[in-house]
Order: sequence, then structure tokens, then C-alpha cells
Amino acid sequence: MKAYIFPGQGAQFSGMGKELYENEAARILFEKANEIIGFRISDIMFSGSEEELKQTKVTQPAIFLHSVILAKTLGDAFNPDMVAGHSLGEFSALVAASALSFEDGLKLVITRANAMQKACELEPSTMAAILGLADEVVENICQEIDAVVVAANYNCPGQIVISGSIEGVDLACQKLTEAGAKRALKLNVGGAFHSPLMEPARLELQEAIEKVTIQVPVCPIYQNVDPVPNTDPQKIKANLITQLTGAVKWTQTIERMIADGADEFIEVGPGNVLQGLVKKVSRAVQTSSASS
Repeated sequence: MKAYIFPGQGAQFSGMGKELYENEAARILFEKANEIIGFRISDIMFSGSEEELKQTKVTQPAIFLHSVILAKTLGDAFNPDMVAGHSLGEFSALVAASALSFEDGLKLVITRANAMQKACELEPSTMAAILGLADEVVENICQEIDAVVVAANYNCPGQIVISGSIEGVDLACQKLTEAGAKRALKLNVGGAFHSPLMEPARLELQEAIEKVTIQVPVCPIYQNVDPVPNTDPQKIKANLITQLTGAVKWTQTIERMIADGADEFIEVGPGNVLQGLVKKVSRAVQTSSASS
């Protein structure tokens, strides 16, 4: 069974999507996106600097566009038995699986990026990657700390990203290192994604999500906060609203997809980070990148 997976923030690179633009159907979608966004995001994707691509208003829509337009150009070759996306990638997965329209998906991603930026500016906050500890150890230590810090991304066995206030993350890194973590590495991110500090952004995004129509997807989607097969539009909406403050349960998602019969994982979008994470869950499955 084929599982299509869609990457999140951090996968961007200069030149992304440039070859896709040669495809007429892709060109139409890129131009439609430029119109919706109000600036030529395609130019930044194809030839912008790393700094330009790192701007919040660019990064999230750029990754979304690369993933979704690539999926759309695959035509009949895109025949998923199941889909999932890492954080931002969940929006790409929903559009690719025909649960959300291209326009609605892009508008939600723009709203999400701007809302997250605003939430980041309200309180200095950060994230850190913790390597080599069991999930429960990380969770327990975070709970003991008298400041905001939570397990935010369960990326693969032995790799969790924590998220919270600068004080909370610093204290947790110290305690997790003492508990035997191989590394506790602070990440170069704008704020505490997938933590309670994203609540103002969640409220803003909820308003936008409630206004859009979500259809029954062409196959089950496994969502970040509830990694089980789901095709119910109302449940999809609820999970999407919870996502900004909830954890990205990627390890659990891949484990469940494999248990449900996935033996081939195809990454749709820039980079190959997700393929690496899948291989850390199971070396027995096939992984590849989609190409137009």
C-alpha cells in the first residue's frame, strides 16, 4: 500500500519548484498563487536567497505550493492509499487528497503563517531537539518544570523536539542532559510551535478553518494530533484546529500507517527529511521522492 507524506517547515531551498513551472498545469497554479498572495512568491522560490525564503510569509506557503503542485502534476500516478503531513504538511496532504480546495488550502496556510508570526512576537520562546531518550522520560521531565515546556514533535524513536518559553526549554535541556540525553540542541526557530504558547495563533486559525469546506478525502488521512485513519470532514477540521497547540505525533503516525498496511512511503515536496524519519521507524519499508 502506498502512503504519500508531505514535509513541513525547514524543507525549503532556493530553486524549489523551478522545474515544475515548465509544466503548464503547474504554471497556472503558481500564477494563481502569486495572485492570491499578492506578490510573486514563485520568483522567491525559484531564485530567492536563503534569507528571503526564511521569511515566515514565504516559507510556509512556498513549501505548501511545492508539495501540492507537485502532487497535482503527478496525474494518475498519484494514487494514495493513505496520506499524512508533518505539521504544515498536513495542509498539503489535505489538498492533495481533495479534502480542501487549492485556494482554501493556500489561504489557510497564509493565515497560519501570519498568526504564528504574531504569536512568536508576543513572548520570546524556542524549541530544542532531544536525542537518545525514551518519550516518557522527556514527557515526565517537561511536566516537572515550573515553566512552559512540552514535547512538541515525536519525529522518530529517540528524537523528540521540545517547545516552550526560553526559560522552560533551557531548564528542560539541562535536566534532560543530566538524565542521559545524547544531545539537547536548541533550534534556530522563531518560536514555540506546537506548544500552549501558540494559543493566540490557534484561535485566529480556528476562525479561518471553521469558514472553509472540507470534503471527504480520496483516502484516509492520518493527522498529527490523532494518528489514526480518518475521512470524516468534521473530525478532520477539529484535528486541524488543535494542531497548532498539539504535538506532532509523527513516530506514531508512521507506526500506525505501517500497521495498516503501508509498505511504500512517497515524500511529496522539497527535501527528503521525512524519508529519513520513516527509515528510523522501519528499515523494511520502501521510501522515495515523488517527481513530476
